[in-house]
Amino acid sequence: MARAPLAPLKAEAKALAAALPTLSPTARAASSAHMGSAGRKRAGVGETFWQYRRYAYEDGADRVDWRRSAKDDKLFVRETELETARTYLFWTDPSDGFHWTSDPAYPEKGTRALLAQMTLAEALARAGERCGALGGPRRPALGAKASTRVGEDLWALSPDADFPQPPRDQAAIILASDFYEPLDVWRGRLKPLAARCRDGVMLIVSDPVEELYPFEGRTRFNRPGLDATHLLGRAENIRGDYLKRFGEQRRGLKALAAELGWLAIVHRTDGPVEAVLGALVQAVTAPGRAA
Repeated sequence: MARAPLAPLKAEAKALAAALPTLSPTARAASSAHMGSAGRKRAGVGETFWQYRRYAYEDGADRVDWRRSAKDDKLFVRETELETARTYLFWTDPSDGFHWTSDPAYPEKGTRALLAQMTLAEALARAGERCGALGGPRRPALGAKASTRVGEDLWALSPDADFPQPPRDQAAIILASDFYEPLDVWRGRLKPLAARCRDGVMLIVSDPVEELYPFEGRTRFNRPGLDATHLLGRAENIRGDYLKRFGEQRRGLKALAAELGWLAIVHRTDGPVEAVLGALVQAVTAPGRAA
């Protein structure tokens, strides 16, 4: 199945990011403290005291440190030390099975995941963070073009590419997939990644029919990207077994995320994208909270 065009997603991601609550310095500081932040030894956004300086006309009244100013006949502003930007690395499963939908009324799983990740990258970049694609050809970037580069690099990943290796430097990881491969396969992929990057999110995306299994009667099943098909005369006969295995896989993935010290977020493509964006923002601004 051909992937959805990227250009409309860029515009939609920017619009969605503009509607998100601002990733405030306080929230970012809490997240950085979880990772271990490093001061840049110059004034900026942060929580560590840096220096007092004389009040300037462009400073707002809320910037004045009234206690320090009371010791003199001049106004002083309390400056904090600028903290090092965090790095966020994104990965969207490039497999054909993830770029699929059961109904044109729903977005492809991969399209919904890519939109959510580009939106989050846009919001993080606006807050001064560094964003990139895990396994992508370009280094993580700061600034207005960071989210576009994330989208371009994720969109260009080949379905035949191996799962990416851990980055050289620490980063927060946001992975999106349906995670249908065996749990042992995912454990083998993610344990080395979690050993390097202790903050991570598994965004588990599914199509409605994959969760509900509404099939009855004669039904032909095929896997996207493969020519093989399987015909069932009475598809309803395996509903119970299918839903049992689906539930076991989902529970196993959540347990794996907990084992790694990561978060698992579940999203179905017939739900609003705003719901998954809210969960992702919560995950990156308040590490350790269940999503």
